[in-house]
Amino acid sequence: MTWTLHNLDSAAARRAFEIASEYADAALLNHSVRSYAFGAEYARRHGLSYDAELFYVSALLHDLGLTAPFDSHTLPFEEAGGHVARLFTAGLGWDAARRARAEEVIVLHMRDDVTAAEDVESHLLQVGTSADVSGLRVPDFDPAFRTTLLTAYPRLGFGPAFLSLVEDQAARKPDCAAAAYVAGGAAKRIAANPLDA
Repeated sequence: MTWTLHNLDSAAARRAFEIASEYADAALLNHSVRSYAFGAEYARRHGLSYDAELFYVSALLHDLGLTAPFDSHTLPFEEAGGHVARLFTAGLGWDAARRARAEEVIVLHMRDDVTAAEDVESHLLQVGTSADVSGLRVPDFDPAFRTTLLTAYPRLGFGPAFLSLVEDQAARKPDCAAAAYVAGGAAKRIAANPLDA
C-alpha cells in the first residue's frame, strides 16, 4: 500500500484531519479517511497521477456539510462542504485557484460521473465515496487492503447513519443531489454494501 493509514504527511493534511475530527463523529470521520484510501489505492492500481494533498484535504472535508454547524438550509450539503473547504484552505494560504479546486472536487463528488481524464481528483473522490457508501467496485480491491483499512478505520454503523443523514437532506432539499440519490435506491445499495457483510 502506498497511502498511510493515518494521513498524508503534510501540514495541510494534518490540519484537515484535526478539523474533520472536531466536527465529524467517528463514523463520518472514518468514512472520509476510507474514501481517500479507496481513491488512492484505485489510483495506484490504475497508474493515475494526482495531487495527493488536494485529494486528501477534499476527502477529509467532503461531508462536513452534513454536520450541524455547517448544514445549510438552502444549499445541498456538498456545496456547503465546498464552501467550508474554500475557507479552510484560505487559512492554509492556498491561492484562489487551489481553493476553488478543493471546492470543486467536493461538489463534483455528488454529480454525474467525472472521468479521470476530465478531473482526476474528483474522479478519485467519486470512486472512494462510492466504494465506501454503497460498495461500488469493492470486490476489485485486494482483500488484505480492505481488512487493513477496516481494522484501522472501522465502519461503526456508518451505513445506516449516513442513510439517515442523506434522507434528512432529501426531505428538506427536494431538488438536491442527495434527494435524487435517495430516490434512486440509496437504502438498498447501502444495505447491500459488502463492507458491512
